[in-house]
Amino acid sequence: MIHIHFIVNPIAGNGHTPLTKDELQSYFISGVHDLTIKISEYKAHATLLTQESVLEKADIIVACGGDGTINEVATCLIGTNIALGIVPMGSGNGLASNLKIPKKRRKALEIIRNKHKEHIDVGSINGRYFFSNTGVGFDARLIKHYESSEKRTLLGYISACATTFRDIKKNEPLSIGIDGETPMINPFIVLISNSNEMGYKLSLTPKASLQDGKLDVLVIKKINRLKMLWLGILILIRKVHWLKESKSFQTSKLHLTRNHSDFFDTQVDGEHNRIDTNQLDISILEKSLCVLTAK
Repeated sequence: MIHIHFIVNPIAGNGHTPLTKDELQSYFISGVHDLTIKISEYKAHATLLTQESVLEKADIIVACGGDGTINEVATCLIGTNIALGIVPMGSGNGLASNLKIPKKRRKALEIIRNKHKEHIDVGSINGRYFFSNTGVGFDARLIKHYESSEKRTLLGYISACATTFRDIKKNEPLSIGIDGETPMINPFIVLISNSNEMGYKLSLTPKASLQDGKLDVLVIKKINRLKMLWLGILILIRKVHWLKESKSFQTSKLHLTRNHSDFFDTQVDGEHNRIDTNQLDISILEKSLCVLTAK
């Protein structure tokens, strides 16, 4: 018997198409697959439910939601033999897209039934795991506005972008040093990526790979509003490197220091996260997570 546990975020993607056991059963074989559904009711609840499923000896644990739900579930599976399945139900679905897991539920469930396994890299930021990307600067402030708006749609994302652009001058001055180099004053963004998508098919690091043992880092120095508009166009056509204020490189570890402050506002897999220290240690754990993907 193959024991498959589904951890479901019922409000992912505005919760318009809930996942039921009756629907799931039609894609699996009675007597071969034993299905369990657990509903996540609050932030970090998916982590607790996954920990229970690990103790219950699940063979496959499926995250049904967006990148935040996937992060909560996958965090518990690093270094284990339990495979992570994904049913993308969020608004962005960056990691699922990178893994070529389709948003059509039927096709995503077929991938889980077929059990094709691969191992992918995992990022770590001060001991917290990330699977797609993490960053400080504009993207962290953007996610903070996006979460406060409670509109999990592309329109809500665009609205949060506009708010973040408008509030840039109000933000606390930021001075960051990377690996001991001369500190940058108010960098526009420092993005560290494990995957090549951020969600909504957008990418700042299109060459990033989940299986190369490296993190792709994008640093954009302080830019004016006109350059910000130009950057938006470059993101759409995946040509961020055309911006002369940008710098990209690969590394297996990174150290960030913030001067004149004792905390970092960050985003981790599309969720706002305040880290109460002025030091960030970011590294890669090679092929430490087993995932189910299309062949």
